[in-house]
Amino acid sequence: MNIELNNSPDQLPGEVLTIREIIQLKNYTFPNLVVKINGQLVRKPQYDSAQVREGDFVEIIHLISGG
Repeated sequence: MNIELNNSPDQLPGEVLTIREIIQLKNYTFPNLVVKINGQLVRKPQYDSAQVREGDFVEIIHLISGG
């Protein structure tokens, strides 16, 4: 499937993936993530149920703190 991931075109296997599957495919290991699908916030408990489909706009941004 073709989606836009973090403002870049990306091609992923399958027709529907969950956020958890995308995080695993992309090897994102950061503990604090902000995730949106088509502008809608996805909370961590929803990672296994939130589905991404062809043409969706997905943002997976890691939060870092510093000072």
